[in-house]
Amino acid sequence: MNDPAGLAAWLRLALIPGIGGESQRKLLAAFGLPEAVFAAGSLAVRQIISSRADLLFEHDSADLVERSLNWAAQPGNAIVTLADAAYPQSLLEIPDPPILLYLRGDPAHLQGRGLAIVGSRNATPQGCQTAESFARALARHGLPIVSGLALGIDAAAHRGALSGGGPTIAVVGTGADRLYPAGNRELALAILEQGALVSEFPLGTPPLAANFPRRNRLIAGLARGVLVVEAAPQSGSLITARLAAEQGREVFAIPGSIHSPLSRGCHQLIKQGAKLVETATDILEEFAAAPAESPPEPAAAAAGDDHPLLIALGHDPCSLDELAARTGLSADHLLGELLTLELAGRIACLPGNRYQRLV
Repeated sequence: MNDPAGLAAWLRLALIPGIGGESQRKLLAAFGLPEAVFAAGSLAVRQIISSRADLLFEHDSADLVERSLNWAAQPGNAIVTLADAAYPQSLLEIPDPPILLYLRGDPAHLQGRGLAIVGSRNATPQGCQTAESFARALARHGLPIVSGLALGIDAAAHRGALSGGGPTIAVVGTGADRLYPAGNRELALAILEQGALVSEFPLGTPPLAANFPRRNRLIAGLARGVLVVEAAPQSGSLITARLAAEQGREVFAIPGSIHSPLSRGCHQLIKQGAKLVETATDILEEFAAAPAESPPEPAAAAAGDDHPLLIALGHDPCSLDELAARTGLSADHLLGELLTLELAGRIACLPGNRYQRLV
């Protein structure tokens, strides 16, 4: 990271349109460092990547290389390459590691093997609270939390990790110099203080739809496992879970109401072998972690029939507003208690934000 000339060659190789990661790695395997690739000449390079060899010597990326070097020279920014000790070791285990990463924050956080938490951008309040509480509990036990800085579950996971005092890593689908989405700008700045933001895409890359599924392999690759909180079938979160399984990572899923479309993706994963989890302890035990303290468990996890909310619910579907009127509790407080009861199998969340007592 400290050799501008060497880094310039890495950037030059990475920034050539039409030369993807597979070709870049083939060239590095054949010639060694990027300087040697360019010194080898077109004829030698053509033996490795056929007709695309001329692209290496015809494309002029000098302006973007210089811009990238200036960006990396700023405090808090870095560009790490496959040759750097700071490159995440966990990404060396995946089939297609990027040859370089743009990083904001502390590079040391990329060496931690924690948990990725992903889910729907259009998450329910209960789903966001679940993601946040799991992330908080796991962060308190020293597990870094990895996610994608998207709205919904991703943002909740990052917030939980920050409030739990642990590091969190945001893997973004834009250039590292862009904070997207705009609604998570303040969250992103907080992550830079307590974690790291990482991207494989060149500076200035806008939020292109095709880039987000691609970045999901890095979310999975930077973690020991992936927890899916809420996900519809065919969602990007299921792509992350599939990539995690292919990379040999653990896959966890939180079940939900059979009436909720956002539970179907999680139920699908569980049917396919993902571990059903109800508490942070389930994940800690799977990781063979030795908790420094008991993870915070919801007070109502073993709620009896005399639990005040079960009494207030009665045996007919009830809305959140009706429950607030019956109990005098705030909506935020109720959502936390209702989530606990739902995870304990005592109630179900019905369409229309209504709740039904099960037992």
